[in-house]
Amino acid sequence: MAVLLEKSVPVTDTIASPRKLNVDFVDFIDFRVMGDHRGSLISLEGNNGIPFDIKRVYYIFETTHGTVRGFHANKNSNKVMICTSGSCKFLLDDGRRKQVVTLDNPAKGMYVHGLIWREIFDFTPDCVLMVLADTVYDEREYVRNYQDFLREVTASIA
Repeated sequence: MAVLLEKSVPVTDTIASPRKLNVDFVDFIDFRVMGDHRGSLISLEGNNGIPFDIKRVYYIFETTHGTVRGFHANKNSNKVMICTSGSCKFLLDDGRRKQVVTLDNPAKGMYVHGLIWREIFDFTPDCVLMVLADTVYDEREYVRNYQDFLREVTASIA
């Protein structure tokens, strides 16, 4: 976690679990869990539970202990993050406020829309983090320098 704090400003609020969330610059989606004695199933469809057409799906797994990922914001794309197994933490930053959120429930998605800086850390060994995006990969969509991110936020407010 030291790597995260070296690159971040102080966190204004820490949230232990997305089951009791009050983050005003991201939204959380509760997925409908279907199942019976054989197990559980969640079906995800673009524009039906997911608030956009899904253009890309990727997932992060087998993350090495102590790794911190992310360190970027997206200019315009929308993403839903789902920890399908294990858990991980997100430092979320809208340029004015920062909050830490733990994703640990496969029946809950974190909907990140707008210009939000994210850093992902504290991956459990069994963590699988799936991301649904409304855009295909385009490097021009990413802001990878924190100072550039702050300039983008300031420009978007003006």
